[in-house]
Amino acid sequence: MSDAGTTMTLHPQPKGTEPRPWAFPAPERDVLPNGLTVLHCHRPGQQVIAVEVVLDAPLDAEPEGLDGVATIMARAFSEGTDKHSAEEFAAELERCGATIDAHADHPGVRVTLEVPASRLARALGLLADALRAPAFPEGEVERLVSNRLDEIPHELATPARRAAKELYKELFPADLRMSRPRQGTEETVRAIDAAAVRAFYRAHIRPATATVVIVGDFTGIPLAETLADTLGAWTGDSAQPRTAPPVRADDTGRVVIVDRPGAVQTQLLIGRIGPDRHDRVWPAQVLGVYCLGGTLTSRLDRVLREEKGYTYGVRAFGQVLRSSPDGSGAAILAISGSVATEVTGPALEDTWKVLGALAAGGLTEEERDVAVQNLVGVAPLRYETASAVAGTLADQVEQHLPDDFQAQIYSRLAETGTVEATAAAVSAFPADRLVTVLVGDAAVIEEPVRALGIGRVEVVPG
Repeated sequence: MSDAGTTMTLHPQPKGTEPRPWAFPAPERDVLPNGLTVLHCHRPGQQVIAVEVVLDAPLDAEPEGLDGVATIMARAFSEGTDKHSAEEFAAELERCGATIDAHADHPGVRVTLEVPASRLARALGLLADALRAPAFPEGEVERLVSNRLDEIPHELATPARRAAKELYKELFPADLRMSRPRQGTEETVRAIDAAAVRAFYRAHIRPATATVVIVGDFTGIPLAETLADTLGAWTGDSAQPRTAPPVRADDTGRVVIVDRPGAVQTQLLIGRIGPDRHDRVWPAQVLGVYCLGGTLTSRLDRVLREEKGYTYGVRAFGQVLRSSPDGSGAAILAISGSVATEVTGPALEDTWKVLGALAAGGLTEEERDVAVQNLVGVAPLRYETASAVAGTLADQVEQHLPDDFQAQIYSRLAETGTVEATAAAVSAFPADRLVTVLVGDAAVIEEPVRALGIGRVEVVPG
């Protein structure tokens, strides 16, 4: 077959436009007559609206012996109200195309709603009912407690979760809530009943101490009226601000081996206490820790994964536990990964060598530039969705940060030099101030680890 008569039309190659300046969205702030603080952020085109409710019910407010009651309360918010049974509430949410989720952590309880913009008013009404008059029926609370008890053995069997449990126990004194599992132990969860959940709710959940963040496309939506008719109907008394206990920690260098006989891998978790986001070192620390272990091209990965083949990946990170402008906050700084059992000693030795080389020679300009591009350059993609923006704004509320903190942090990251980032990374992981938790076969790994001399070694049951 001949193509002599065929013609081809070539269209011009598309050309990219000039990049537009980007900044993290700035919210507007209001207070409803019932005392509820509202942060709202109009995002044109975001037809799925995200709502985050920040409740001042931190884990350290849980009654003694009832660790986990905040988690059970959070899960029970969607288990019925004074208007709907649990089944009816779920059906109403489904009709809205909405989802509600909730969880408890050290700073407080977070309730999350996502809903199409066209059904916002109806879904906010359901959310308001859940916050205003949750039923906390005994049968549903018993089911949630039973579910939580079923989860605990699975968590303890997971090496990463078991390592985290041991690290927090080691770092913090027993009288500090941070030393114990966020969602409670088998003993404390078993003691929780509907009466305990209701008492915790009455003591801590009220609009005057809560903040709602709402992000999405509000075109055609009378937002102020909708909020007033729904969340504005939630009433409650005022309360004095809580005083959080100071964070105390002991990160003297030492090793704890959680014995798992026959384990073919060792889970590593190396950590210490560090500053929160109110500290001026935070941007440099974020940059330096990212260079150390934030991505596949980081120093730890290059040595432990690419050069030595010890691991599929190892990461260094900072995680805020509680943030406060008065200096009582804290973050965990950690290095995490898993290695084959027989190379546990060499992997730890090489980790300490990487930290030593960082202190001796510093980061390179190239490492710093790549980290800035990864952290700052991709930010517009990270915040494409309303839920991502709402979550970050809620984090700022929870950590007592100004509304423009996230917008400012990117500028500060871009301005941070290599010397500053190096100093922050070295300060974050001093070789003699690291608590090392190893979940693995003690019979194989104990002696090689002792030979490293990185601190006293203790073996505990798995």
